[in-house]
Amino acid sequence: MNKLLAQIAKFGVVGVIAFIIDYVIYRIFNVVFETTGFSSAFPQYYLISALLGFTVSVIANYILSFKFVFERKEDMSRKTEFVIFLVLSIIGLGINEICLFIGFDMIYLNWPWLQSIMSAGFAKDVFFKFGATGVVMVYNFISRKIFLEKK
Repeated sequence: MNKLLAQIAKFGVVGVIAFIIDYVIYRIFNVVFETTGFSSAFPQYYLISALLGFTVSVIANYILSFKFVFERKEDMSRKTEFVIFLVLSIIGLGINEICLFIGFDMIYLNWPWLQSIMSAGFAKDVFFKFGATGVVMVYNFISRKIFLEKK
């Protein structure tokens, strides 16, 4: 049990690092899209920002996860390992995008009282991105433990 708790703690640290990478890139592109007018042409611009942040953070997450968190399976090639990691991460991206879409387009835009509470764009970005990240983090740990870790 202590080994599992230590592993979860390490996964959390790696997750925080990957989240910082993801979130910084996400915010940078949101600002770029908002200031260039792209957001007017494509109201779901935040989904593109999320995809870009995810792409960079998944590579960092892969490297850190197998350096510090999970024991590699000896009978699995690194290519196969990365492909499985990538597929699981893409599923996580899908979950993330669904959570963001539900948060922004189905909840935030349809609940005026919530808009008044979260009047700043940054507040809604933080709230929904953190929520989506929490859901995906649980999925990531369980799926990687099942499919990628040495038993």
